[in-house]
Amino acid sequence: VQLVESGGGLVQAGGSLRLSCAASGSTFDIFAMGWYRQAPGKQRELVAAITSGGGSTNYVDSVKGRFTISRDNAKNTMYLQMNSLKPEDTAVYYCSARCKSGIWLTDYWGQGTQVTVSS
Repeated sequence: VQLVESGGGLVQAGGSLRLSCAASGSTFDIFAMGWYRQAPGKQRELVAAITSGGGSTNYVDSVKGRFTISRDNAKNTMYLQMNSLKPEDTAVYYCSARCKSGIWLTDYWGQGTQVTVSS
């Protein structure tokens, strides 16, 4: 599975961005996807996750009510709509896909996209 993120950039506090993650390859093995972020000097954290059918989502408390994760399985693309952005949201955002093949679980990662929120 290959993952390519896009949509990052520089935005002022209070603004919005939408990240996209396009998946290719053995996408039928994907059963969950998520967005992670890593700020300088901090550990990578899970921001939001979604199941393959999109029926279940989960968010870290700091983004609840501001971020929305979604996926379009017809396009093999996952999105993260980020509203009311804050300077503390500044980080490199990574797309991840968890795949199951037989008894094996494998995590795949994109290259990351920078999100910078200015105050």
